[in-house]
Amino acid sequence: MSILAIDAGTTGVTALLVDTSAQVISRGYLEFEQSYPADGWVEHDPEQIWQATLGAVAQAIAGQAPPTALGITNQRETIALWDRVTLRSIRPAIVWQDRRSADICKRLTAAGHGSRVTQLSGLRLDPYFSATKLMWLAENEPEVWAEVCAGRTAIGTIDSYLVARLTAGAANVTDASNASRTMLFDLHRGQWSEELCQLFGVPISALPKVVPSWGIAAQTDPRAFLGLDLPIAGIAGDQQAALFGQRCFSAGASKCTYGTGSFVLVNTGAVPAPATEGLLTTIAWRAPDGTDTFALEGAVFVTGAAVQWLRDGLEVIGSAAETAELASSVKDSGGVVFVPALTGLGAPHWDPHARGLIIGLQRGTTRAHLVRATLEGIAFEVRDIVDLMIKDAGVELPELAIDGGAAANDFLCQLQATALQVSVARSTDAEATGIGAALLAGLGIGIWDELSDIPAATRTVFDPGARDDLHYAKWREAVRRSLAWAESE
Repeated sequence: MSILAIDAGTTGVTALLVDTSAQVISRGYLEFEQSYPADGWVEHDPEQIWQATLGAVAQAIAGQAPPTALGITNQRETIALWDRVTLRSIRPAIVWQDRRSADICKRLTAAGHGSRVTQLSGLRLDPYFSATKLMWLAENEPEVWAEVCAGRTAIGTIDSYLVARLTAGAANVTDASNASRTMLFDLHRGQWSEELCQLFGVPISALPKVVPSWGIAAQTDPRAFLGLDLPIAGIAGDQQAALFGQRCFSAGASKCTYGTGSFVLVNTGAVPAPATEGLLTTIAWRAPDGTDTFALEGAVFVTGAAVQWLRDGLEVIGSAAETAELASSVKDSGGVVFVPALTGLGAPHWDPHARGLIIGLQRGTTRAHLVRATLEGIAFEVRDIVDLMIKDAGVELPELAIDGGAAANDFLCQLQATALQVSVARSTDAEATGIGAALLAGLGIGIWDELSDIPAATRTVFDPGARDDLHYAKWREAVRRSLAWAESE
């Protein structure tokens, strides 16, 4: 018996077959294009995401016994729009990294809406979240928005879009964890907020039905989905799925996923912790009985994407795998500091106008120094968040579970442990996000009855070394210099 998990990430789709011992049997992966039509804009073609989903699943199931259920996890906050009948996307999806609604956020903040938005949603007025992207569409693409208001066009996060395609349009749902990232969801009432929808001009009737994170939410249509007739039994946003996949089931357990960005989440239990100046409150998952588990989150927008930029933008490396050897070939970064604010800064600064900065270059600087500074920048960004969690939220962090593509880099793992001065525990299988979706689906069809029945994860532990706080102080100064850079233009 196996479970199929679809992990629709920011740069590609991974499909996993996971067995009842929570081990990956097979996998498939396909990338899709990234589009940058203007400064600070990031878009995806939803049709490419769907085709990548079909291709990745076909790879994963080739030669395998048919799975028994499907779990979905996805890049969060990204907004797709599609025709309810034809399922055709009527415009590109606006990606979570997109900053086009920065002026809208500034306007709403100046009008005094910031504190109320945070009080209801647990989030802060920032282009990162879905609501301001939708408000931008209403103001700038009235023809598109008219179709939404008329009920002919559906809007939703990528999980909703995939469910629509998987079911040939029969279902339009999202789970509570994804809903809580839109800035249209009332955390305390556990439902779409009429007040927030009115503020952002989004008709509630256009939003998908909110379902639990596990339990059968829909059934795939075999005519649309490679002949597979499966219950869709688990749905969660990618960071919440990774928290689940890391078995962070108890309050206080924490994880960091290194993907396109990095996301630190700590389980805060049944009560939402108040959002602080730099942190977010979010739903981790919702049980079938309607009980919500909450998390506190710090979001870094660019980490793995910085390594990708070194490879594809600057072409100073041929692959991400080279970075560990290059970084370890020099004793330090040679005074180079890299702030990877390529799409603004998330926690704890929340500055959409910040821009990337490389400082400390000299004649002796080599690509090895730049690569090391990039990995240090990733570790320092995470340290910024963890320090904030400890200082402002009173969270104790005896250990940090990590996963994601960049977690395969031993050098980065050691840097992170040293930067935090706590042990870092890397999941043996870096696919914690997809495994989390599979575990949710397994719960949803009764493979496991309780959280305690789920097999434990195995990990490799990195212990901290002596850290250089002077170098970290230089990092902090470099971050200060990167702030509001685009705004000054």
